[in-house]
Amino acid sequence: MLGLTNAYMNYKRHLLPLVEQGIIEMTIPDKPNSRLQKYRLTEKGENILKAVK
Repeated sequence: MLGLTNAYMNYKRHLLPLVEQGIIEMTIPDKPNSRLQKYRLTEKGENILKAVK
């Protein structure tokens, strides 16, 4: 949804800070390097999006 390519620097710059802040979460947290790994918005992230709209 963010339009990012599958590159390490995109993960480090964009996704990792959002995971650390609790805005998004991993769908497979026990396997962070899984090729099937995806991310979903947390309740905190949904509240932030609602506040922006």
